[in-house]
Amino acid sequence: MPDRGSGPSGPRMRVGRPSRRARTLLMTLGVLAVLGMAFIMFAGFWTDWLWFRSVKYSSVFTTTLWTKIGLFAVFGLLMAGAVGLNIWLAYRLRPPLSAMSMEQQSLDRYRMSVAPYRKWLLFGIAALVGMIAGASAAGQWKTWLMYVNGVPFGTKDPQFHLDVSFYTFNLPWYRFLLGFGFAAVVLSVIAAVVVHYLYGGLRVTSPGARATAAATGHLSVLLGLFVTLKAVAYWLDRYGLAVKSSDFKAADNWTGLRYVDANAYLPAKTILVAIAAICAALFFATLWRRTWQLPVIGFGLMVLSAILIGGLYPAIVQKFQVQPNEQAKESPYVEKNIKATRDAYGIDGSEVKDYPGVPQSDDKARLRQAANTTASVRLLDPNIVSPAFQQLQQVKGYYAFPSTLAVDRYSGQDTVIGLRELNIGGIPKNNWINDHFKYTHGYGVVAAKGTTVGEQGAPDFTQSDLPSKGMFGTDFEQRIYYGEQTKQYSIVGGPQKELDYSDDKGEKETSYKGDSGVSLDNPVNRAAYALTFSEPQILYSGAIGDGSRILYHRTPKERVEAVAPWLTIDGAPYPAVVEGRIKWIVDAYTTTNGYPYASRTTLGQSTADSLTNSQRAVVAQENRVNYIRNSVKATVDAYDGTVSLYQWDTEDPVLKTWMKAFPGTVKPKSEIAKPLMDHLRYPQDLFKVQRELLTRYHVTDPQTFLSGSEAWDVPDDPTTKAGTAVPPYYLSMKMPDQKEKDQVFSLTTTFTPNERDNLSAFMAVNADPGSTDYGKIRILKLPTSKPVDGPKQVQSKFQSEPKIAESIRLLRGGDSEVEYGNLLAVPLDGGMLYVEPVYVRSSGLKYPLLRKVLVTYGGQTAFEDSLEKALNVVFGAEAPTVPTTPVTPPGTTTPPQTAQDPTVKAALADAQKALEEADKAMKAGDWAAYGKAQGDLQAALKRAIDAEAKLTAPKPGG
Repeated sequence: MPDRGSGPSGPRMRVGRPSRRARTLLMTLGVLAVLGMAFIMFAGFWTDWLWFRSVKYSSVFTTTLWTKIGLFAVFGLLMAGAVGLNIWLAYRLRPPLSAMSMEQQSLDRYRMSVAPYRKWLLFGIAALVGMIAGASAAGQWKTWLMYVNGVPFGTKDPQFHLDVSFYTFNLPWYRFLLGFGFAAVVLSVIAAVVVHYLYGGLRVTSPGARATAAATGHLSVLLGLFVTLKAVAYWLDRYGLAVKSSDFKAADNWTGLRYVDANAYLPAKTILVAIAAICAALFFATLWRRTWQLPVIGFGLMVLSAILIGGLYPAIVQKFQVQPNEQAKESPYVEKNIKATRDAYGIDGSEVKDYPGVPQSDDKARLRQAANTTASVRLLDPNIVSPAFQQLQQVKGYYAFPSTLAVDRYSGQDTVIGLRELNIGGIPKNNWINDHFKYTHGYGVVAAKGTTVGEQGAPDFTQSDLPSKGMFGTDFEQRIYYGEQTKQYSIVGGPQKELDYSDDKGEKETSYKGDSGVSLDNPVNRAAYALTFSEPQILYSGAIGDGSRILYHRTPKERVEAVAPWLTIDGAPYPAVVEGRIKWIVDAYTTTNGYPYASRTTLGQSTADSLTNSQRAVVAQENRVNYIRNSVKATVDAYDGTVSLYQWDTEDPVLKTWMKAFPGTVKPKSEIAKPLMDHLRYPQDLFKVQRELLTRYHVTDPQTFLSGSEAWDVPDDPTTKAGTAVPPYYLSMKMPDQKEKDQVFSLTTTFTPNERDNLSAFMAVNADPGSTDYGKIRILKLPTSKPVDGPKQVQSKFQSEPKIAESIRLLRGGDSEVEYGNLLAVPLDGGMLYVEPVYVRSSGLKYPLLRKVLVTYGGQTAFEDSLEKALNVVFGAEAPTVPTTPVTPPGTTTPPQTAQDPTVKAALADAQKALEEADKAMKAGDWAAYGKAQGDLQAALKRAIDAEAKLTAPKPGG
């Protein structure tokens, strides 16, 4: 009997052949796999679209998307067409194959193997290079939008007399086009050479000519195009000299032309343009001459010229003309750099005045009074007292305050403020439901007076507890769904209730009522987010149902950067209570690195100081820029995440360009409400960039600038051992000769001479947008002949003074830690008043308390329990008293004494009324009204003091 398994119809022949059902199953699996891959690619796009739509900035998404698609398509097709055309042309120009050499015989098998797939290879190679080129072009969407929407600066560069917009908006696009052209020609040359060689147009070892006439003509045209592009590159390089970077001993990161650029490189580039154009013409002429001799000679001449004219000649000029007399040669160009840099960074209006550095008066009583009226010295250091907020106001472990609190103004008083944000690491039990459904938000605002402290040196809270109450009242939205610490996604509004807050009666629950976030009612949305967040439970969890919304991109910086990707975001957003809502205020900048002649700076380096951390770092900190404007003020609602962008700098051409590109995204400045305007301020990161530039560019004389004799340094923070720059400080103060009669909210810093520790200058900027001098930079320059102690020297003297050192040693007793607060400097009557709070963290407490205040002025130093006592000791005089006619608080039986002067009488009447209003508001629990009444009381008392001072002042000749 034959073997059934070995015959042609046996089972062995049917084992490898799948059945129809199996084939159907395989096809189904294949289709599902393709659909799955497509959905994965679609999920990211879809969730982005949903998010932009939820924040009502869908136009940003669509404009960006269509711009990228357009650039990808146009430049992808151009590159694919260029490479594909040259491959096809090289094939069409192939010579007839006659006598076969050994070289051609070895290539023949490659030709035969390629022949069946020739068209597919052509389309495949063209498509591949087209996709790569298209993807590269899509990344230039910002460059394109700036080019097509650019508006003029109204300022021309001093060399070519072109508007600055040419360098910031046009030149980058021209350079991209040039780079794309070079890439297309080079790839076309490579493709043409390969095809010509494969089909015999180019020969290496075969007898006869090395190239056919057709191949010679084809490659000559391509090389002619390359050299033509090189001529264009030389022409653009002329303008590029105005924005090129170069190290210059007088100023790092210098841009713009120097003597050697204007007198050697610039004419060299012009000559090279002509040589390259002639060389290109020689290559094109090969179409008729069919010889490489002249173009090769021309190309060699161009390379030699580039070496001699473009390299050797400028080196000779630098060596023999510039170096022997550098200051005279470079001065005109240094002057241009100084002017452009000061314009580009907004420091051209800075006012430098000489300041004696020593007290100008011996009247101790007057100096003591001036110490109170010149500045409201902030004793509460926002970088030190965060643990006190944490321990006294945290309430629950799943809440947290930022390590550095914010400084703001309320009722005319400097205030330290922080939000009780959600701390995901403090949740009692971490699981998916708790992390993303139950614990979803922080709760409440905590604020304290900046200039005073409470009992035992703890913060003097003006808003506290949970729910918080105090100066803001209780009738405002206290839930914080969006904040600096809120980085994980939350799913709210569905069947799963959220923890609102806890009090003595237990936990309170809530359900999100805002319209923020993306709805998860749609199963497609749920599937997309399950993929996006790599969390399959989003797809099938019963905790998600009708009304469920997913919240993400929840930090203020992240949200503003997402809706305005053309902005650079300040590193320190801060909260404010505005019209019943908690708003995050975010400063944003427009920048460019194409401002001619202006020196460049790296944002991350310029804005780093002793307080900088991952949370407070400027976004895009690696960016190198040479122009910056605080062009946008943005707000993010802490409850519903609403992002609002307001035009702040109405003259900035970069912002105007982006507003043309994204119409309707930035609101006009006129829409900033007065309550919000009261909390805006001059941004820290801009100030730090400006102070870094002003260490050199406070000098406007080119000769002095070149010598470097007047260069300054930003001093290191003397209260830390990290060796990092001292941060700028906000405080209300009055600079000498300042127009405002009252103290103005300001941002201040100090300078020291280069590589020395004494004080060289004090700088302050008006940080109050309600002031007519907002943004005005004032610099007090101290004499070099009489050194004045700088921050490091003052700190050293504090710690070396025997009595102070002994007191500090006693404070450290029992394993207590001494922490030094911000060392504040205040100009006062020609001298410098330094004030530093000293905190003690005892072994039994987890937070610091203010125990002492260090003060020094005019060589006198004090270390006392309070600022008032320290000032009294330093000046040898008591604090000024209030008017002799007292204001009797409501409810007392003693009637107020009435002054005879009508001005004093009216002021005291207003003070009495304010006291009554404050008493009424306190009984009613209306803390907002109470805060207003306190402000009215202070204003009335000040008017009474001023009026009485005029009455008691000695009359002329009396």
